[in-house]
Amino acid sequence: MAQLDYQYLGELVKMVQQGDSNAFAELYAATYQRQYGLAYSYLKDDFLAQDALQDTYITALQNIHTLRDPKLFVSWLNQINFRTCFKINEKQKRYNQETAEYNAEDFALHTDVDDNPESIVLNIDEESYIARQVLDLPFSESQALILRYYNNYTIDEAARIMGCSRSSVKRHTASGLARLKKLLNQ
Repeated sequence: MAQLDYQYLGELVKMVQQGDSNAFAELYAATYQRQYGLAYSYLKDDFLAQDALQDTYITALQNIHTLRDPKLFVSWLNQINFRTCFKINEKQKRYNQETAEYNAEDFALHTDVDDNPESIVLNIDEESYIARQVLDLPFSESQALILRYYNNYTIDEAARIMGCSRSSVKRHTASGLARLKKLLNQ
């Protein structure tokens, strides 16, 4: 990796503080690889690191006017990135704890009924009702539940299909399951 010229970055920071958006683009280009490496080494997830990087640069742009010594931009940016990664990591831990109680088997369709025709019809009706409730959920939640529990895709496969991060799939699945649970318990 090339050595950063802190004097040059300091001049760019001064230009950004005076309203030059092109200078911020140049700051981004000069620092994003190292910032991504820092975020990835902390979060150990490509999508979360990208989210952290986006939040880091948005925060930096919004607060760059508060930076007193422009030559310390990289150090300041590292602090923002670290705090952002810490918040994302804590949020991910809480999310994992909250969703640990949900299990795919809780909402799996049960087809192992006895040979009683009435039981078979009731089971089909129940499955149809649940499927309609899933389809009535917000689109992202419905899509996540269908991919995960009806089509048995992994979180990574569902994220690729939905075009979002793993954490988004987990969030949509958890909120969809919670909403579905409320609907079914009414």
